[in-house]
Amino acid sequence: MAEPRLLFSTAAFFARPLGDTFGLVAASGYTGVEVMVTRDPASQDATVMRKLAAENGLEIGAIHAPSLLLTRRIWGTDPVGKIERAAEVAADAGVPTLPSVEARTGITVGIENMFPIHMGSRPLMLHANQDLDELEGIPHLVLDTSHAAVAKHDLIDVRRRFGDRLRHVHLSDNAGRGWDSHLPPGQGVLALGAFLDDLVACGYAGAVSLEVDLRRYLTEPRELNAILVRMREEVESRLAG
Repeated sequence: MAEPRLLFSTAAFFARPLGDTFGLVAASGYTGVEVMVTRDPASQDATVMRKLAAENGLEIGAIHAPSLLLTRRIWGTDPVGKIERAAEVAADAGVPTLPSVEARTGITVGIENMFPIHMGSRPLMLHANQDLDELEGIPHLVLDTSHAAVAKHDLIDVRRRFGDRLRHVHLSDNAGRGWDSHLPPGQGVLALGAFLDDLVACGYAGAVSLEVDLRRYLTEPRELNAILVRMREEVESRLAG
């Protein structure tokens, strides 16, 4: 049975050039990355992306469309247009994971669980107007553990609800204070070890991408390398059963 594949999301180094990020990730022992599309031209160009990945011995396992607040104007403002463009770049970059878009490009387009933001008594949706109920019927899903925590969902319950529609996992911890903290595993309140064990036990064979906030480590190279290595070793050990 195939094991889940570990990727590292370049979202952790949002403001750095993609080439620098690939170098840091490769030096920490990772073999695969998920590229977050940002204002960096390299993150939007499949040819450059593939060249940088090859130079660092990395495989690009997924492309994250520019759907964040800071990237809302990259590739236009139409969310469907962003998905179309991301799928095209992913296909050109040789990405195996991301229904007419899928048929044309061969790329799987996964929709991610989000969470409500409350402004007083009024709930608002951040980045999307859906929660779990609105994901019913969608064939390919991405489970973000920090988003699930903000929405007060149990991770294993969400995994079971997604079932065989689960294609990709964004893994991070959460502070448990109602905001999307994306902490490194072990620095929050989530039972990520039990979640990963459940993921392996159910036969999941997709990608698990570490999508974490590392800003506190960015000025300390040794600490940064140490946390990157620790996360990789701990998660790889869990994924190996």
